[in-house]
Amino acid sequence: MVRSDEVTGVVLAGGKGRRMGGADKGLLNLQGEPLWRHVASRLRTQLGRIIISANRHQEIYQASGMKVITDSMIDYPGPLAGMLAVFQQDEAEWFLFCPCDTPFIPENLVDRLKTQRKNAPAVWVHDGERDHPTIALMHRSVQPVLQEYLQSGERRVMVFLRLIGGHAVDFSDFKDAFVNINTPEELDRWEQKQ
Repeated sequence: MVRSDEVTGVVLAGGKGRRMGGADKGLLNLQGEPLWRHVASRLRTQLGRIIISANRHQEIYQASGMKVITDSMIDYPGPLAGMLAVFQQDEAEWFLFCPCDTPFIPENLVDRLKTQRKNAPAVWVHDGERDHPTIALMHRSVQPVLQEYLQSGERRVMVFLRLIGGHAVDFSDFKDAFVNINTPEELDRWEQKQ
């Protein structure tokens, strides 16, 4: 069984924000607080240590006092590159990765992923309709395979997770908790709902 103190939370905020017009998505406000802070706050209730994966505006993220890790690969080729950089630059055994655009993650996320992991080196969220592979608990032992996978030119997160023997964990009872805020329209819609 993985203990919570063995898991470090990682807010993935290193994307290019293409669907947000190039904006740093993690810094966009929802209810007066940046998206990344919503995710970090939810993780903080479940884990003792949180770090941030960010490729722009590092000084803003660093002002939080949390460790900030930048991709080691050029051109920021997606979430797996952020994950690899975390494995390379931090010593934790287990990491719970969570994108900065999922501000409503449930408070039992860590416990359910841990208890339903079985012996897999990685597990991810399935909301009953679709997979959320970037919300994943992963062991650092996958680092060499991940590095090789990225160096081969691959970028697909689901393919990688299956390659290493991971499996999905059912969160169909929390479907709305895994909403991604990808566009300005979605951000406006959630701003109105709250």
